[in-house]
Amino acid sequence: MIKSMTGFGNAGWENEEFMIHVEVKSLNSKFLDLSIRSPRQFSDKELEIRNLTQAVLERGKVGISIEFLAKNTSDIPVSINEELFKAYYSKFQNLSETVRANTAEVFKLALQAPSVITNTNTDESDTEAEWALVKKVIEEALAKCDEFRSDEGKVLEQKLLENIEAIASGLEKVKAEEGQRKEKIKQRIRGHFQEWLDENDFDKNRFEQELIYYFEKLDINEEIVRLDTHLKYFRKSLKEESNQGKKLGFISQEIGREINTIGSKANDAGIQQYVILMKDELEKIKEQSMNVL
Repeated sequence: MIKSMTGFGNAGWENEEFMIHVEVKSLNSKFLDLSIRSPRQFSDKELEIRNLTQAVLERGKVGISIEFLAKNTSDIPVSINEELFKAYYSKFQNLSETVRANTAEVFKLALQAPSVITNTNTDESDTEAEWALVKKVIEEALAKCDEFRSDEGKVLEQKLLENIEAIASGLEKVKAEEGQRKEKIKQRIRGHFQEWLDENDFDKNRFEQELIYYFEKLDINEEIVRLDTHLKYFRKSLKEESNQGKKLGFISQEIGREINTIGSKANDAGIQQYVILMKDELEKIKEQSMNVL
């Protein structure tokens, strides 16, 4: 069973002291590309959050947003150094005017400058207790995102199977056309050979060699067999546990190689129509496979 890399999950927890909300979004990516937006008091937990995320979602472009609100308090858990903020703001403002840059971001830059905002919650035991609550909510949101991915994977699997079946149908029509193509080639060679024989002497051995070479160049039976094998392997891989995205991409490349070879060697208008249809379905598979975990 495959999983999609597109997912969403959110979770919350609330009591008379705290309100916690976590939101997880994921898109496709070759590796784990994680961005975290969390309160400053949990900034030292980013590595732990990354490990939690990788254990569940494995890879993808993942965004995690954490909201933590302490109730019934007028004190904010951070201290703002106003004098330092003003100094940074003035310096950044002067620099932007010097180079005639847009000053719209100066306030944000000054607020985020080093030592302007500091955490005032110095009680480590309180922070750890709060983090334990937040961690549980993160784990719940990640689990929901993973469940979302599984559901999306079922839909994705059905689409990929439809595309593979369309290619398999095209291949069956190529097989049917192949018998007629061979007969047309034989008739054409017989006609040309009789015309040539009426006008020229010939070396029988050389002629047989040329015929064998000609038929080998046009023969597509090996490509048909290999393509059929690749299609079966693609179906089998869809049913395996997980992490099949890259494998499906590799199999798609092999499928494309056989389809292209059939088209170029067949040199037949009827077969070429089915080759084009199979290529179209393959492009859909390649696009969808990029989103498979």
